[in-house]
Amino acid sequence: MSSPQDSCQQQCPDVQQQKQEQMKEAPPMLPPIPLPDTNPEIIFNKMFIDNEWVDGESGTTMDDINPATEEMITTLPVASKVDVDVAVEAAVRAFDIRSSWRRMDASDRGTLFNKLADLIDHHKVYLACLETLDSGKPYTHSFFMDTTGISKLMRYYGGWTDKIHGKSVPVDGDYLSYTLVQPVGVCGLILPWNMPLISLGMKMGPALCCGNTVVVKPDQNTTLTALFIASLVKQAGFPDGVFNVVTGGADTGEYLVKHPHVKKISFTGSIEVGRKIEENSSKTNLKRLTLELSGNCPLIIFPDTNIDEAVEMAHQGIFMNQGQMCTAAARTYVHESIYDEFVRKSVARTSRKIVTDPFQLYCEQGPMINEKQVEKTLKYVQSGVQEGAKLHCGGERCTGSGGKGYFVQPAVFSNVTDDMAIAQEEIFGPVQCLLKFSEVHEVVRRANNSEYGLAAGILTSDVATALEVAKHIQSGTVWVNCYNAFAVQSPFGGLKMSGKGKEMGEESLKEFSDVKTITLKLPQLLNLSSTSGNIKQYSAVDVKEQQLA
Repeated sequence: MSSPQDSCQQQCPDVQQQKQEQMKEAPPMLPPIPLPDTNPEIIFNKMFIDNEWVDGESGTTMDDINPATEEMITTLPVASKVDVDVAVEAAVRAFDIRSSWRRMDASDRGTLFNKLADLIDHHKVYLACLETLDSGKPYTHSFFMDTTGISKLMRYYGGWTDKIHGKSVPVDGDYLSYTLVQPVGVCGLILPWNMPLISLGMKMGPALCCGNTVVVKPDQNTTLTALFIASLVKQAGFPDGVFNVVTGGADTGEYLVKHPHVKKISFTGSIEVGRKIEENSSKTNLKRLTLELSGNCPLIIFPDTNIDEAVEMAHQGIFMNQGQMCTAAARTYVHESIYDEFVRKSVARTSRKIVTDPFQLYCEQGPMINEKQVEKTLKYVQSGVQEGAKLHCGGERCTGSGGKGYFVQPAVFSNVTDDMAIAQEEIFGPVQCLLKFSEVHEVVRRANNSEYGLAAGILTSDVATALEVAKHIQSGTVWVNCYNAFAVQSPFGGLKMSGKGKEMGEESLKEFSDVKTITLKLPQLLNLSSTSGNIKQYSAVDVKEQQLA
């Protein structure tokens, strides 16, 4: 088998031949989908501040690159500290207690959310094409998952706007005590490049639902869909300054994190950047933080499961979005009694995977996001081979039809042990690691032997086993007989080094709101006698003294 370095100029395997082989086994069952526009017009490539499109103050720009062709899509402004200050001040004005946003009825905020969802649905094909062009993920994924997901998120949070409330507290003494649930203020939302649309919805949804204002900083690799959503936010009728987008790289994000008027940061990305955000926040105004960070998720496959279904589920669990998922099933633990068969079938399935132009409807895997991610993945493949794991297929760079693109053939390793780098570290690429286990207590211990705790999966037909193992797995989410089964109604967030806070579900509202306690001293209670007309006055102290007498 050729090494990754020797294969850098290989073309991806013959797509037509792979399609024919797949059709012999089972006919494709794709739901209806509109044909994509493979060259969508770039309508917006400026920053969005105070409901206006603006250029950067410094005039500095960055190139936005198509990962499938390595060609420039457009140029975008790089926001300076001045630009971030202007965006934050617009959000501060929109959050003023006299603003139309703060005085708007909560139910009317919900109406705006539903208008926005309608607009997203109307532009669904364009948004999906833009997402595929910018990120390289298959168009079918962008259409069925990403655009559908952000629409569902907007409708979900639109239903919550007038259902956020405090409570009356029965305190001791002559007091009335109650709580108010109030917005935090200006929130900075920093997006990842792997799931830009979904992540935007997961952050802007609860933030605006609670009545906050936001400044969004998309990743420099995938900015275009956030800008188009900004245009729909304006069209839906959100007031000036409520939703702002600044574009740029790491420096732009740092300006936002360090800004004293930003009260909350929601970030999705690496542990390294998450640590830096926490450090910078502590040095300014101790911002509220939601951090969705790295993962190295275990998928445990017991011998009583349907092996063919398990192979496909594990395959999709690791290779979805080119393996560029924080929830990727990076460590697949397979029971020793079915291990050899599982390896054989996993290799066969992966060898048939179609890696090609992401706009093709039959594409299963598109390019990775950039050259850096390709090199990182190939480095891990080489490390796995050197440490003694068996590479069955893939792990090689290939190119698209034009001889370019950041494509990597999906790899499958067997004989992986827990001490190998490919099992301990987050690869964030199309590399499946198959590990063998014998006992339940053993695999639980091994699955938990990680600094990460984002998600996990369990495949078994034994409900008792599933529930017991799920209880002891140290992760924020556990999927049983499914994987990557996200729902807008269910909270998502990691444990340990995988982050803090929750996104989606009712729990996400707590991340973007403050609870205020108001306690009022009551006058002494009056007892009005309807028979005598006399007014008798009582106090809590008198009542207690009478009870003790």
